[in-house]
Amino acid sequence: MESDMACIPTLYLHQDQTLHYIQVLPKTVTMASSQESALCDFLVTPLQRMHLIRVDSVQRWMEELRYMSEVECMCILQSKPISVDEDVQSELIVNPEQPSRDGLHALLKRALIVSGELSKLFQKLEKNRWQRAHSTAVRTNCHVRSLVNEYHSLARSASAVRQQSEQLLLDKCMELTVLTERCTHTDDEYFLKTMKESILEILTAVEESFSEMIDAALTGEIQVLLRQLESSDNTCAIGMAIDSLLDLTQEGAHLCSMLAKEGAVVALFKICRQDCFRSLYASALRTLASVCCVDEGIQQLEKVDGILCLADILADESINEATRSEAAAVVAQITSPHYAFTQHLSSFLENMEDMVTALLNLCQNASSGEVFLLASAALANITFLDTMAGEILLQLGAIGVLFEAFQDQRRVDTPYSKDQVVTILANMSVLDQCALEVLQHNGVECLLAMLSEKPSSSSPAEGAACERVQQKAAVTLARLSRHPLVAQAAAQKHCIPRLIELCRSPAERNNSDSVLVACLAALRRLAASCPERIQDSDFQQLIKPRLVDSFLLCSNMEESFV
Repeated sequence: MESDMACIPTLYLHQDQTLHYIQVLPKTVTMASSQESALCDFLVTPLQRMHLIRVDSVQRWMEELRYMSEVECMCILQSKPISVDEDVQSELIVNPEQPSRDGLHALLKRALIVSGELSKLFQKLEKNRWQRAHSTAVRTNCHVRSLVNEYHSLARSASAVRQQSEQLLLDKCMELTVLTERCTHTDDEYFLKTMKESILEILTAVEESFSEMIDAALTGEIQVLLRQLESSDNTCAIGMAIDSLLDLTQEGAHLCSMLAKEGAVVALFKICRQDCFRSLYASALRTLASVCCVDEGIQQLEKVDGILCLADILADESINEATRSEAAAVVAQITSPHYAFTQHLSSFLENMEDMVTALLNLCQNASSGEVFLLASAALANITFLDTMAGEILLQLGAIGVLFEAFQDQRRVDTPYSKDQVVTILANMSVLDQCALEVLQHNGVECLLAMLSEKPSSSSPAEGAACERVQQKAAVTLARLSRHPLVAQAAAQKHCIPRLIELCRSPAERNNSDSVLVACLAALRRLAASCPERIQDSDFQQLIKPRLVDSFLLCSNMEESFV
């Protein structure tokens, strides 16, 4: 015992001539890695995405100390209040009705541990490892009791129904411990088989009760945060509530759905519609982008006419660029082509011109690559919604803006930004008028440069982005080559040799089949307009056969024939 106590750091603080003795106990967090739990989606997906790290206990104490002592230092240490206004002064005091961000994180971490232990218990039971199953049941029981105690310290009040459900969960956990212990003292196979069925039934009930308890706890904390958003007129308090909501969105889709169902989207847009809270627009929009990663978030956004609010923010040049880029991020999120739902389409059609105009201006005047990426991603997604977006962009001179940005390394500095640029161009290239605009701005040279895009690192994400750039550049070139002048310009700029190289050399296209198909299609379109530019061997292998035959030939090549 003495050796254990020697490892506990001891700190002495002098404050108001009083000596305080503080023991800082070491804090460790363990993560369960099992993915086979039969828990609900909340426990399996969002919680297991959490990245827990070991934090030195003294460092954690120092971080927490600021929140505990900040008000006292500012108001009491100087022996006078900051303001004579009692209402203002009261805002500086920690509100016991506010949910603790650290408490919420502790709750989620403990829930992750419990879900992991339940997964392990399932595995031990399946393998009939009764001794291990019992030890796991004991640990689960301890963690559940700790979680309930932690939530009691976090929660403001406890209803009789909640107390009853918590007690039922604790009783079930204790029953698991007792039953698994009985199984460790016998080898009777019939008895063990019977007990195993009973234990699995209880374990399923524990999972359901545990999930319901965590959902109820989180719902209560979310409601407190939302009440704070709606009732407070203090910028600092509202900002803290928004930050807490943003933290919760990082825990996964289940919590985002809970936030949307509880009215977070409505409350955040209410903030974004009040000029007195302009300083909070950016954080509110960032939280909205996270909440709107789920269907419920976008449905709520549609109901409160959020598209119009976003369009107004984007079009208001008196609002700083950082805030407008956050609005662009929300637009990019809710227009992602990966989503199957289109409830928001009608609102976009109504506000399409204002939205597209504002986003293009943001691209043109972007001060950084990040701002350009967000604005161009929103534009790229919008061009998938309706061809009207491409027509508006063409009228606004977007092709010139995009090609100019492509050559500006301050704005387009990564393959991800180039991917957005070429996506917009590919979607606009279905319009016949687009070809002459591309020629006017020397766009064929830029497309050729995109065909040569290569990653600067070994990052798989960057490699995939380069593949998309090559593929979409080939698609754009194929579509534009319907116009004879574009086809001739492409031949003169040596696009055909590069397309052949991409077809014949898997390494040049990072072994991407999608790039191969796009390049074969572009080659065939150019060959129809400029057959004299294609050598006979290339014609026989890449042009004359069926597309699928040429694809199979090139996809099986292991070395370059160029």
